Parts: sequence; C-alpha cells; structure tokens
Amino acid sequence: MKLSVAALVATIGSAAAFSGSSFSGSALKAGVSSDATMTMSTGMGVNGFGRIGRLVTRIMMEDDDCKLTAINAGSATPDYMAYQYKYDTIHGIAKGTVEVDGDFLVLNGEKIQTSRCRDPKEVGWGALGADYVCESTGVFLTKESAQSIIDGGAKKVIYSAPAKDDSQTIVMGVNADEYDGSENFISCASCTTNGLAPMVKAIHDEFVIEEALMTTVHAMTATQAVVDSSSRKDWRGGRAASGNIIPSSTGAAKAVTKVIPSLQGKLTGMAFRVPTIDVSVVDLTCRIEKASTYEE
Repeated sequence: MKLSVAALVATIGSAAAFSGSSFSGSALKAGVSSDATMTMSTGMGVNGFGRIGRLVTRIMMEDDDCKLTAINAGSATPDYMAYQYKYDTIHGIAKGTVEVDGDFLVLNGEKIQTSRCRDPKEVGWGALGADYVCESTGVFLTKESAQSIIDGGAKKVIYSAPAKDDSQTIVMGVNADEYDGSENFISCASCTTNGLAPMVKAIHDEFVIEEALMTTVHAMTATQAVVDSSSRKDWRGGRAASGNIIPSSTGAAKAVTKVIPSLQGKLTGMAFRVPTIDVSVVDLTCRIEKASTYEE
C-alpha cells in the first residue's frame, strides 16, 4: 500500500506521466510541463498519522522532488509522532534524523508543521504549502467529506483506502493513464486490490477472463483482536489474531471492476487472515475465453 499511495501522488502531480510501480522522482519531473501547478519540489501534506500516514511520510522524505510541509495527526503530540515515526516493528528504524522543535517535526533537517485538528479544513493546507494531501485517516473517503481538505487550501486529495462513493479509483500499472488531471479526489484502492488488479489485467488482456475466484491470505490488521474477544458482526473475526486462521470477506474483487469495468459481475473472492504481521498473497483462479498452454 505504501508504494501505491506514493506512486499515485506522483501520477496526480505529473498528469499521468508515471512510469513503473514505485514512487518515482522522474515521473514528477516528466509531468511538470503538463501541470501548471507542479513545481520541482511539490508541496505535500498527510492527514492521519497511522500506519499508512507514517509510511507515506517515510517515502516522501526519501524523494527530493517531494516537500512534505504539514501533518495532521489527530491527538498525537509532536514528541509522540517522532517516536512513532522513528521506530517501526516491521520496517525498522527510519533513515536520517528525527527531532522535534515546538509544534514542528524535524525530519532530516526539514521542518514539518504538525496539527491536531478534527476538521481537516482547520489545518490550512494551502497556507502551509501542501498542494496534494494524502488522506490516511480512513474517515474522509467521499468527495463530500474530503471537500474540507480542499476548503483548507489543498488542490488534490488522495485516499489511501477504497472510496465510499464514485471518486475515481486508480491502480498503478492498470488504469493510471485514465487520469487526466481534472479529478480532485482520487482513491488508490486497497492493498489487496493493488496486488490483484495488475494480475487480472495481464490475464484479461491476453486471454479474456470469463469468470474468476480470488483468495487472499492476508496478514493481521489493526481491526483484529489480540486475544479472543467478541464480534457480533463476524463471530470468527473476534478470535485472537495471532493464534487463528480467520476466514473473512473482501471487497477487492468487486473493487477491481472500478478499474477494469469490463469484468463487472465476473469476479468474486474471499480472504483468510493469518497470524503474520507483514506480507500477504493473492491467489487467482480464472476460466478464460481463449485457449492457453501451461507455459503461457
């Protein structure tokens, strides 16, 4: 997910000049001439400093073409933000220096304004130089709700999760060329969708998928219980994450049809939550229209 969010920021900044599957400075540069709002050091903001927000911040800090100017972190103090940013159980200690100066988080010597606003409009993104904002709270996932970020001065909002309305969904390597610069609210879908969609596209383009079933074996998530707990919506979902393989639903198959509309009604899927803290896999079984060989 962290790569897809950052790569999508690059695409939006460059009006679909992105090439590849990671956050590319060259992609940003390539699109400068096609987007008058673009500068060689693009102002970025992060709304929400959870798992995605922190990892997107790390990626932005490693790219000279991005200038992170503002982070809205809910109730977290700058000192706690510095601690959360620096230490990550999965990805290790952050590169560079991590310091605090009043309300500023100072990363690699760069001062980043922090705030704790419930209404993202109050952050004042525009005044802080944040043209593009990564919405990573998981709350503002519609045009109507995310408008508050635009009202705060931002020009574009990128959801780090599936949209809950008809906001355009972009998956790198699948439909990024459809972005024409006019949309201000864009979703980069889910982690499973980003793993599934490129595979589906490759098979569908070559052999034409008639129907398909996907299964994702998925690492634990923050919504699961540490010990056996209650879950009225999904009884098995309340079991201890570290000691069970838990079957669950997934919207990834349906989400693929947002980026490949011709597959509407042809995909379905399921998920298994397994006791690992990182790495997931997607298995796809297809019935195809054209004959194929094992080698193909």
